[in-house]
Amino acid sequence: MRSSIFGNLDAQPLPPGFALQNGKMLRVQLPEVLAKQGSMVAFQGRMDFDYEGSGGIGKLFKKAMTGEGASLMRVRGEGLLYLADNADDIHLFFLENEGLTVNGRNLLAFQPQLSWDIQRVQGAGVAAGGLFNTTINGTGWVAVTTHGTPVLLDAAQMPTYADGQSAVCWSTSLQVGVNRTVKAGALIGRGSGEAMQLAFNGQGFVLVQASEGAPVVQAS
Repeated sequence: MRSSIFGNLDAQPLPPGFALQNGKMLRVQLPEVLAKQGSMVAFQGRMDFDYEGSGGIGKLFKKAMTGEGASLMRVRGEGLLYLADNADDIHLFFLENEGLTVNGRNLLAFQPQLSWDIQRVQGAGVAAGGLFNTTINGTGWVAVTTHGTPVLLDAAQMPTYADGQSAVCWSTSLQVGVNRTVKAGALIGRGSGEAMQLAFNGQGFVLVQASEGAPVVQAS
C-alpha cells in the first residue's frame, strides 16, 4: 500500500486518477469515480452525476440498520473533477490488491474497480451503534478525509486503542474488537466519557484524526 501518510506515494510512478490539488481538495481525472454525495466543488469537461445505490439488497439492509456507509454518487465523463468535504484534510491511499477499512463519514472517493462492503466490528452488536465500517478491497485509489491533522499508529508495536469516531481508517489485516472500560463510578454519573474504544491487534496501521469529527450544529 502506498499513501501520502506513509511518505511513499511519489517514490514510484503510479497509475493516474487521483491527485491532491492542495491539502483540502482532491483532483480526479475521469472517466469514472465513486464519490461522497455533495463533495463536488468544481469540474472541467463534460460529466454526468448519478446517485449510486447500495450495490445490492445486502448492502442496502446493512446501511439502513447501521447508518454506516457514505451516500455515494457515480461520476462519469471526461475531464477533471474537484472534490472536497468541509475543508477537511485529504489523504490518498493506493491499494495494491489489498484492503482498507474506513469510517464511512471519512470516505471521500474511490475508483470503481474497487469492491466495498459494510462490516461490523467484532464484539459490537447493532445496539452498540457507530461500530460498523466500510471495507474497500482491490487495486486502485482511495481518498479519505480527516478533521485536523491525524496521527499514524503502528499496532504491531503495542496494544492500540482509539475512539470509534476518531479512527479514520486501518489495515484490514488487523484484528479489531471493542474495549470497554466502564467502572462502578459510571453507574452513578461519574463516568469518564470514554467507556468504549476500538482495540487493534496485529500487523498493520491505524489512522486517527485529531477530533471525534466535526461538531453537529443543533437546531434552534
